[in-house]
This record gives sequence, C-alpha cells and structure tokens, in this order.
Amino acid sequence: MLALGVAAQAAGTLVVTAPALLIPHLHAQGMPLAQAGLLAAAPTAGMVLTLIAWGAVTDRIGERIVIAGGLVLTTLAVAGAWLADDDTVLLGVAFLAAGMTSASTNAASGRVVVGWFPKERRGLAMGIRQMSQPLGVTLAAVTVPRLAEATGIRSALVLPVVLCAVLAVVCAVGIVDPPRPSRPASGGDAGAAVGTANPYRATGFLWRIHAVSILLVVPQFTLSTYGLVWLVTLGWSTATAGLLVGAAQFVGAIGRILVGLWSDRVGSRVGPLRVVAVSAAAVMAVLALVDVAHLPAAAVVLVVATSVTVADNGLAYTSVAEAAGPSWSGRALGAQNTGQFIAASAVGPGIGALIGLVGFAGSFLLVAALPVLALPLVPRADRSHD
Repeated sequence: MLALGVAAQAAGTLVVTAPALLIPHLHAQGMPLAQAGLLAAAPTAGMVLTLIAWGAVTDRIGERIVIAGGLVLTTLAVAGAWLADDDTVLLGVAFLAAGMTSASTNAASGRVVVGWFPKERRGLAMGIRQMSQPLGVTLAAVTVPRLAEATGIRSALVLPVVLCAVLAVVCAVGIVDPPRPSRPASGGDAGAAVGTANPYRATGFLWRIHAVSILLVVPQFTLSTYGLVWLVTLGWSTATAGLLVGAAQFVGAIGRILVGLWSDRVGSRVGPLRVVAVSAAAVMAVLALVDVAHLPAAAVVLVVATSVTVADNGLAYTSVAEAAGPSWSGRALGAQNTGQFIAASAVGPGIGALIGLVGFAGSFLLVAALPVLALPLVPRADRSHD
C-alpha cells in the first residue's frame, strides 16, 4: 500500500510539474513568459479547486476507486494536452483539468497509508510517502525539458500519459481499502457516532494545524522558488546552483523520513512540529546573515535550511489524518493541501516583489517571522482516533 501510494502521488506530481518545465520551450517558440507562466500555473489552480471534493469522495467510497479512477481521468486530461499541442487555449484547459483530476492522488494516497499503518509506525510511513513529491519533480526535471526541446510538447507528455495509465491499472488491482468504522444508524452506538462526527466542530485542533502549515509553507517555497536565484546573485553559475538546489531537495526528502521516525519514537507529532517551527525561523535568519555578511557558508546553510523548512509537511499531514479520524481524514487532508497550495501560489509574486523592495536579506528575515507566528498556534497535545 505504501509503494502504490508513493507511486500514485509521484505520477500526480509529475503531471502537475511538467507544464512549468515546458516554459523554456514555449518561450523559445515565441510565447510570452507571462502567458507561459499562466499555463504552468493551471494545474495548481485545478488542484486547489478539487482537493477538498476529492477528499470527500474518498471518505465516501474509498481510496482504491478514487486513486485508480482519478489516474484514469488524469490520463485522459494529459492525452487532451497531447492532442492540443500548440493550441494555447486548449492546452491551458487540458492542464487545468489535469490538475483537477491529479488532486485525487493527494488525499487518497495519504489516507491509504495512514489507514494501513499503526500509529507507532505511521510517522515513518508518511515520511516515506512524502518523498513522492521530490520523486515526481525529479522525474519531470530529467525528462520533460529535454524531450520538449528535442521533439516538441507531444513527446514530453508521453511519459505522464503512459505512467498514469499503467498506475491506474496497477492501483485498481493492488490497492485494498483500509478498514474503517461503519456509519452508525439512528440510535446506534454512541462511540461510533463520535468517530463519524465533524472534527472541525469538536475542537480547534485541525484549524490550528492548517494555520501552522500555511505559515510554514512560505519559507519552504521561498527557498525552492528563489534559492537558485539567490545563489546566482552571490556569484554562482546557474548550472552549479541548480545542482546544489537539487541536492538540497534530496537531502530534504531524507529529512522528512527521519523526522517522521523521530515522531514515532517520541509518540508525538506536535512536539517535533514545534521544534521544526523554531528551527525554520532560525535557519531563515541565518540565511539573512549570510547574505548581508557575504559569508562563504551559503551552500551549507541553504542545504540545511531547505531540509528544515520541508520537515513539517509529514508531521502536519499525519497529525491531521489522526485527528480527523477515518471518516473525515479525506476531507481534512484535502483542506490541508488546499491551504498550503493557496499560500504557495502567493510566494512567487509576493516574495518576488518583497525581494525587489528590501533585497534577499530583508526578505529572508521577514519570512523568518512567519514560523515565529506559527509557534503559539501549534497545539500542546496530539489528538487521535486510534
């Protein structure tokens, strides 16, 4: 179940990432950068529109149908992009649809992992599952730009089509929905009724985790979006800076696994989450110092900062699933992802404008304040339906 969940999510990430990697090809063909950027943003916009809806469907009918069926729909959407080729409007519609359909793998793949692993091993399992994003990005990065440059958009989209189609079949055959409590009939068992009650009305725990994740995602996307640009301003070549950024993402993926294992060992998600928030503020402040003082440790600090700022994802994701319970985790995970994607989409223009006003050092320092604001919002104790 873990392997299939990772593979399904990686395929979805490949689909969502591919349009952004087509920008150089599209621009070389005469498309303005603003228009190419709009096409690249279409899948993310599609995901924001449907994440909660896919979570609700997962809660209702189960993970296997949602993952397999969603991958079938994603295959058709990417095939539509393949047919559209150079038609900008049709290409944008197809990419939007691809984002809307690939969102099915987000909530459902996390839910199937949470459902099949006991609490004491869930942090590690979800840390491994969180590697699906860098795997999908890496797969897209090594295939899409080269194929597009060599033979055009259509060849670059063949792998996403084939991979989604194959995984749709594999997931339909291989995934088994984890057990879940049955919905209580009227006048039924009170304990079962509690398990299916709306967790958002019971306490503010989920709202607080969502808010913390929104604040903590800004440092993460600040570095993934502008880390390479910052290194270039320090005198690095684009190629060397790109290699370092890629290495930092890989180290960060390993870090997610280790943090998940740590949360299993200490029996808490919110405790490590609080430490990560403090650490994120510290590393962003150190980056500001490196920029101002022109210290030679830029590479090491960026790798450490990248690793720290992505470490909260698995902790928050697991915490949300455990607090929501099996009857609500699909919707709660959809809401979790929606908030993060909305915040992440604002990082590009927002931080870009901020850098123009106060420079990299000032921007890093202001971003460092967000984890500090998140700290009092982290709940003091975990909530779980296990």
